[in-house]
Amino acid sequence: MISPSSQRPKSLPIRDMKDLSQVRRELQDRSRLEAEKQAALAAVAARARAEKELFARAVGRVVSLAPQHRPGHKATLQRTLPAPVAEQQRLDDESVMREALSDEFDVETLLHTDESLSFRRPGMGPDVVRKLRRGEWSIQRQLDLHGLRREAAREALGAFIREAMKAGLRCVRIVHGKGLGSPGKAPVLKGRVQSWLIQKQEVLAFVQARPAEGGAGALVVLLARG
Repeated sequence: MISPSSQRPKSLPIRDMKDLSQVRRELQDRSRLEAEKQAALAAVAARARAEKELFARAVGRVVSLAPQHRPGHKATLQRTLPAPVAEQQRLDDESVMREALSDEFDVETLLHTDESLSFRRPGMGPDVVRKLRRGEWSIQRQLDLHGLRREAAREALGAFIREAMKAGLRCVRIVHGKGLGSPGKAPVLKGRVQSWLIQKQEVLAFVQARPAEGGAGALVVLLARG
């Protein structure tokens, strides 16, 4: 017969408690390693986000060239347009020039009659005319109106004066011809050129050119400072 004391469970040996402590330490070590691993992953993710934000700030706002979900869609790029041609401004200038230079202007009352006709604007002394006649002003540019009809000559003269003013020229020569090839051998353009020049406020004075510079077929013109 088995006695009751023989059926009672035996107590665990003391080494089992040591094993339990060891297991507990291993679990703690695993938890610490897992925490370190998570912290490392978080640091990597934070660094990646920082680099992405730095790149985005450096590049700026990025706009898609084509809408999404539309395969084959071509982006529309803005073309660089050529510089506009100031055609209308040129037409306006020509219109103003035609209106300003009248053929009905009475030039005879303003011309000084001496050995050759000359003009000086009010306020300009007679020495200006004398210096022009002597050639003391160096002729810087010349316009030849030979062979041009009245309208073409008027437009050419207006454009020439404008360009001369822009270039800062002071003394120019206008060749209108002596009219030897005109009907009646009369200088058709001479009187008109004088009239047009007097109507231009940029013209301070003019005289008939010296024989070596065109004589009765040309004018030496003094312009105001641009």
